[in-house]
Amino acid sequence: MQQVLEKLDMIRYLILDVDGTMTDGGVYLDSRGEEMKKFSIKDGAGILLARQAGIETVILTGRESMCVSRRAKELGIREVFQNIKDKKEFLVRFLEEKKIAPEEAAYIGDDLNDLEAMKCVGTAVCPQDAAKQIKAFCPFVLSSKGGEGAVREFVEMILKKRGIQYEGLVL
Repeated sequence: MQQVLEKLDMIRYLILDVDGTMTDGGVYLDSRGEEMKKFSIKDGAGILLARQAGIETVILTGRESMCVSRRAKELGIREVFQNIKDKKEFLVRFLEEKKIAPEEAAYIGDDLNDLEAMKCVGTAVCPQDAAKQIKAFCPFVLSSKGGEGAVREFVEMILKKRGIQYEGLVL
């Protein structure tokens, strides 16, 4: 925990997996076969708080879904990368192109396809219900489950460490 707290002041980019991180990991199909996902309003508010604190949010997911595009648009997330099969390769290139030092980036992910990408950033955390290998790798496991406020929990940790009073911020 202390190792994570020491790095929170440097984070400028928050990279988020979607399924199992921003959502509960379920894929819901309606009677027409259209995909639906449940996103947490708390996490959305956390993303807005992060932006107000100068932290850019990036979505990096291995699947592609219109639901993700729509939610990102609602939250004003400009950096949305879907259908990324090799997240590590993509993230290394992204960080290089944007001139982002690893310690300026944090990653929240929950499953094996996130592990190698998590090794490319300065701070990696995971939801409470992440895969056991991810929980073993992350120096801090959030108390919230994916899709149930994990993103918000981490953003609040950052804001608290920075001494930012977020109770009065406008969402």
